[in-house]
Amino acid sequence: MNDAFKQLPEEKQLAIFNASMEVFAKNDYKKASTDDIAAKAGISKGLLFYYFHNKKTLYLETYDYVMRVGRAAIDDPHLFEITDFFELLTYATEKKLHIMTKMPYLYDFSLRTFYSEKEEIAAPLKEKMGSDIAEIYQVYFQNIDRSKFVDGVDPIQVLNMLTWMADGYIHLQQFTGNTHNLESMMEAFNTWVQLLKKASYKEEFQ
Repeated sequence: MNDAFKQLPEEKQLAIFNASMEVFAKNDYKKASTDDIAAKAGISKGLLFYYFHNKKTLYLETYDYVMRVGRAAIDDPHLFEITDFFELLTYATEKKLHIMTKMPYLYDFSLRTFYSEKEEIAAPLKEKMGSDIAEIYQVYFQNIDRSKFVDGVDPIQVLNMLTWMADGYIHLQQFTGNTHNLESMMEAFNTWVQLLKKASYKEEFQ
């Protein structure tokens, strides 16, 4: 993106990124229309390309924006005081769901980026995601109390299982034509947390 975009009011930047998230979330990268993105953002296609140069840059900048927003939402002193793995996950998830009230397609876009292996954008995206996922775990889970886990249980695998459950939930909602209800999503997440906590924590910590 160029400096002109960075000088836009925050609300205008959000409108453009929201439009980008929506169109890229609903379509394969190749089929996603920059005309649609520009129209939804309320700007001309020429201006969109002036800000981002090309479709690939727009996609990658949207991904970077989503990651920055996610980090900012949970990056507070309390986060690093939490030592319980599941309490930390619940806290972070509540924060992220709050963001979705302003960015309704954030999760759908994130989900599509995760499964983009066969798309044109896959190579640069995979490189970004690899470093981002490693950084997230290292930074935000550095203080968790691993002694609570049953021997042989890997916290990263538990995190992956929760991610897959969330993915499946979203896919089911999309398949049945239901819109995302954030309250219902949080209720489902809390149920998964309790089930995995019983399966992975020592009995005295359940």
